[in-house]
Amino acid sequence: MATLCRPAVSVPEHVITLEQTLDLARSRHADHPGLGLALRLIENTGVRRRHLVRPIDETLRHPGFEERNAVYEAEAKARVPDVIREALHSGEVRVTDIDAIVFVSCTGFTMPSLTAWLINTMGFREDTRQFPIAQLGCAAGGAAVNLAHDFCAAHPRANALIVACEFCSLCYQPDDLGIGNLLSNGLFGDGVAAAVVRGRGGTGISLERNGSYLVPGTEDWIAYDVRATGFHFKLDKRVPGTMEPLAPALRDLAADHGWDASGLDFYIVHAGGPRILDDLGKFLDVPADAFRFSRATLTEYGNIASAVVLDALRRLFDEGGLPDSARGLLAGFGPGITAEMSLGRWTSADGGPERGRLLVSGAAR
Repeated sequence: MATLCRPAVSVPEHVITLEQTLDLARSRHADHPGLGLALRLIENTGVRRRHLVRPIDETLRHPGFEERNAVYEAEAKARVPDVIREALHSGEVRVTDIDAIVFVSCTGFTMPSLTAWLINTMGFREDTRQFPIAQLGCAAGGAAVNLAHDFCAAHPRANALIVACEFCSLCYQPDDLGIGNLLSNGLFGDGVAAAVVRGRGGTGISLERNGSYLVPGTEDWIAYDVRATGFHFKLDKRVPGTMEPLAPALRDLAADHGWDASGLDFYIVHAGGPRILDDLGKFLDVPADAFRFSRATLTEYGNIASAVVLDALRRLFDEGGLPDSARGLLAGFGPGITAEMSLGRWTSADGGPERGRLLVSGAAR
């Protein structure tokens, strides 16, 4: 079984609070007919503060897409390596032990992928496989876990590194005054995360099964308009209700594995907003506390896109982890509307006989 080890997470030093966000919305959009609605929506996100790669006065200016993308690349190169080093340390592997890098990001673009730069500058082997994912948005965190799992299943003893790099503030569009865009201005934050998936050994989630599900006819509910000024976020008002069709997909995945999705020991999910978590709890019939790690990420960092699931998992580790064989799920939701889902059990490096039984009896898909 491949094991998802403790993630490393870093957020930038510049902070904007909910109160500052609301004050900025009032001062910059005083005449907007939907200002009252936007303010209520922002307050209802549950986000209390967010971290930004640039001071707020610089974030509010738009120097053009070219300069913003240059900032994205520079900030990624400045911040990602330290997070990777911490993840490697937590996973108890060396840089030369990594056989594949899954790099996910939807807030900037480079060609070649930053995986090439990482291999050239950090000492990864020249034959390291590269898997950059740029268009799955918030679901990419779950997709990265699934791809790393599948790679390790296909290549026994291999190790994969997941990296999520999201600078959502660089997508701020001061002249885009749609309600969805105004809401996003108070919801999204910046963050970088990384985690090792070990083919053998390690402490964390022993990954057993994964799957994907796309809700038909919803491909334009969460989307980017790509314009001369960069990425313009589009959010349909129907998005908060997407757990009704997605929860059955989680139930089906668990049932195929012989598990009841309502009776698991832990839940690590992407937190797009409190309504998402409330509805998922209702449809899975689990208590609100089941999503405490996701809610903490949302409150303290905002929606950090693909990095959310890794930060929520990091919080489970920091709480002390779980007894061996505790069962749970990890899921990321994003554009499509897409769900990327995993099932696994908590395992420690000295799991002993129970670990051996899992290696024999587990299933992967």
